[in-house]
Amino acid sequence: MSILDELAWRGLINDCTDSEALTKRLSEGPAALYCGFDPTADSLHVGNLVPLIALRRFQNDGHIPIALAGGATGAIGDPSGKSAERNLLTRETLQQNIAAVKEQLAKLLDFETTANPAQLLDNADWTAGVSYLDFLRDIGKHFTVNSMVAKESVRARMQDREVGISYTEFSYMLLQAFDFYHLKQTHDCELQIGGSDQWGNITAGIELSRRKLNTTVYGLTLPLITNADGTKFGKTEAGAVWLDPARTSVYKFYQFWIRTDDRDVVRYLKYFTFLPQERIAELEASHTENPSGREAHTALAVAMTDLIHGEAATQEAQQASRILFGGGLDGIGESTFNEIVGEVPTVEIERTQLDGEGLPILELFVTSGLCQSNGQARKDLQGGGINLNNERQSDAQTRVTTEQLLFGKHLLLRKGKRNYTVITAK
Repeated sequence: MSILDELAWRGLINDCTDSEALTKRLSEGPAALYCGFDPTADSLHVGNLVPLIALRRFQNDGHIPIALAGGATGAIGDPSGKSAERNLLTRETLQQNIAAVKEQLAKLLDFETTANPAQLLDNADWTAGVSYLDFLRDIGKHFTVNSMVAKESVRARMQDREVGISYTEFSYMLLQAFDFYHLKQTHDCELQIGGSDQWGNITAGIELSRRKLNTTVYGLTLPLITNADGTKFGKTEAGAVWLDPARTSVYKFYQFWIRTDDRDVVRYLKYFTFLPQERIAELEASHTENPSGREAHTALAVAMTDLIHGEAATQEAQQASRILFGGGLDGIGESTFNEIVGEVPTVEIERTQLDGEGLPILELFVTSGLCQSNGQARKDLQGGGINLNNERQSDAQTRVTTEQLLFGKHLLLRKGKRNYTVITAK
């Protein structure tokens, strides 16, 4: 199966320029290809994953991937798929963002292999010395305003009279075309990939390369991912799901994939993981026969968390998940428990309240907010619904002392199956 056949099976081809010729070219030997991203934040997010993982798929097939950071284009902002103009970032911020993202790219691409190592380039390196007049003369003259206005990304913004499109953003297409032209000249890059909203920008680069170099290059776009309910992929109530654990904890990252809609899980296994067709077919069959078993969801969450954060972090996230479903605390590390602290309500109390005889357990559950009164707490306890550190409590006379503190400072309280609060002793 060719790389394009695999991408098609995974549902990852939206548009392709001359797929027959591209298939032939890719079968003849390694080809350089690139995907650009504008470093608008100091972390990538899951919405960036499809094209970057696609670069790795090409690399695994023997081709040479180039991740292109938009140190120049990021200073302007791509209007594609945007309803309003982005805030302009300083060059210092862009460079800081690129440095932060580089570490994440190393988890997605292999920069160390001697056969076909990935490259990280920055388009600020070749645009910095180009004057505005030179750019207009050498690049701008090859484009008509008519053709630029015809691009969907531009036309959509022009039709919105309240927002419109600035000349700055209107020029973005020319800069991206310049990138493709430059990479063909300097790195013999023959293919650009990107989201479907990049089609206009990609074809502009193909046309520029044809005009200035009299050569053929190719473009391939991947579908923009939306959830089955029509919402934007990668967005949660808390905002974007980031690859940086300082922005999105490993536990939350794992849970994002575990909570994938049943209608999406097989599709996402194809889009995002490197699992082979046979394994995905097995998971699809399991999901169809027993969706409540969530085998496909677990496989997706494990594969993605392993890829971005490593196996050890995945295991901690799984352990934290089990704890929040009533699992025992034996062997749990403090870092894993801290993942839980960030996921459930937390109430602080004075440590002195747990000294000596400590606090009555019923009073503790009232203090936590899980029970409205001692009477309600007693009723819940008698019904078997009161748990301290995931151990069921049955004695209303129990008093909680500092000896029960986890890591010397926390108590994990649970009422029923899913209502948790962490008590932190200060």
